[in-house]
Amino acid sequence: MSKYTIGIDFGTLSGRAVVVDIENGSEVTSAATEYPHGVIDEKLPQNIPLGNDWALQHPDDYLHVVETAVPKAVKDSGVVKDDIIGISIDFTACTMLPVNAENVPLCLTEEWKDEPHSWTKLWKHHAAQPHANKLNEVLENKRPDILARYGGKLSSEWMIAKIMQIVDEAPQVYDQTDQFLEATDWVTSQLTGEIRKNSCTAGYKAIWHKREGYLDKETLKALSPEMEELFETKLRGDIYSQGTKAGELTAEMAEKMHLPEGIAVAVGNVDAHVSVPAMGVTDEKKLVMAMGTSICHVLLGKEEKTVEGMCGVVEDGVIPGYYGYEAGQSAVGDIFSWFVDNYIPETYEQEARDRGLSIHELLEQKASMLEPGETGLIALDWMNGNRSVLVDTDLTGMILGMTLNTKPEEMYRALIESTAFGTYKIVNSFIEKGVPIDTLYACGGLSFKNKMLMQIYSDVTNLPIYIAESEELPAVGSSMFAAVAAGSENGGYDSIEQAAENMARVHPDPILPNQGRHDMYQKLYEEYDRLHDYFGRGENDVMKRLKQYKSGVL
Repeated sequence: MSKYTIGIDFGTLSGRAVVVDIENGSEVTSAATEYPHGVIDEKLPQNIPLGNDWALQHPDDYLHVVETAVPKAVKDSGVVKDDIIGISIDFTACTMLPVNAENVPLCLTEEWKDEPHSWTKLWKHHAAQPHANKLNEVLENKRPDILARYGGKLSSEWMIAKIMQIVDEAPQVYDQTDQFLEATDWVTSQLTGEIRKNSCTAGYKAIWHKREGYLDKETLKALSPEMEELFETKLRGDIYSQGTKAGELTAEMAEKMHLPEGIAVAVGNVDAHVSVPAMGVTDEKKLVMAMGTSICHVLLGKEEKTVEGMCGVVEDGVIPGYYGYEAGQSAVGDIFSWFVDNYIPETYEQEARDRGLSIHELLEQKASMLEPGETGLIALDWMNGNRSVLVDTDLTGMILGMTLNTKPEEMYRALIESTAFGTYKIVNSFIEKGVPIDTLYACGGLSFKNKMLMQIYSDVTNLPIYIAESEELPAVGSSMFAAVAAGSENGGYDSIEQAAENMARVHPDPILPNQGRHDMYQKLYEEYDRLHDYFGRGENDVMKRLKQYKSGVL
């Protein structure tokens, strides 16, 4: 008789639960729930305004997903619930929140609900950029070895810069915080009643190293005297490797989720990282792209190398026995949505309605008729800053080459090409530093929705791309780690490699590059690279000056 596990993927706007048959990885059913509060980036629910580059979330939204999507998925599956042996979650990261001694988020308390810094800071909260700048300056002087491990810069999206912002702007929140938790660890703790921190977020987002531990006290004190004891106090606790059992599902949560009490709950994980074994990738040379609003690139290697702009390299951070490398692009799908939402003429809207197409489908049809270089445009994909390789959220996007004859589909294609060039820049950075890549693997909504986009990525990089079979791959990956947490004694697996061998599924036929188009794209990429360095490496900081003017800083 088959056994089943449940994976829950918490994204930027919604969460989705999948019931998976662990014998073969087939998805029995899935259910999704949108966050009632979505992304809080202008004002708190009680109308308190936020500053520039803020991005918060409501922690109750996560529990809403757990209590609605999971019961629906279980009910729709028809699976006997006693055959469900484990559950695991993955999350965007670094998405962090301060909690009190009772593990209650400060924003849910009457005393702190009106203080923005008491709320969950979403991964794309960029208001901590000045603090990230200071962090990088201190590390450059005191711990360049650590800075190199994170590609030369640590992002404002990660844990320490966000904590520094709280220390500086809301010291009372810092004082009242018992622990700062990754959202993936907090939600897992709500399932088990115990806090168990995972090695993936600790390593990539909080400057933890398997052999060396956390950042030293002297360096922390240089960041702020208040933070000298940070890792012994507000980031305290043991670190558990991926696939470890965090605990068992409590009776209270089992009742709410319509699951058996006491089933295994795996430690939390990161959405892109769980996708790696879910695509069957358990060795080196294969770059996995988790493609959605942004892209997270994950790669395995046998040695620890320093690569410009990587988000981190963590031993056993993805698959035991390998160093897991991470890089990323801060906006991809978000760029296409931004363009469609703001710059499409009514004539195109009407044509789409008449033909029964979405605007994205119409633009894809029109843009696919163009050849590389035919748009006369080139763009920089920095509408939400640059994560890799420049690690600078103060950079902004641009489109070069527009004329009075430029059409929407030409701009749309140029924006897609710019994101492909961003990925190519990342691929080249790894290869140049001795971390080989010979194949791309893609998962996430974009890889299914836009065939032209995937062909452009293959043509630009000149690499084959394998596409995941599942549209809910992170949730499937989480279900695999749940099977490992349950263990073979309960019908699961004893390693993630065993789980991947049986449960991973990708389309057998890859997308292959066209050499002629690649040759033209290579010329365009060289132009992209010049613009990338000119605007991104300090020769012309006009993008940053414009942001200052916009915010009133003259």
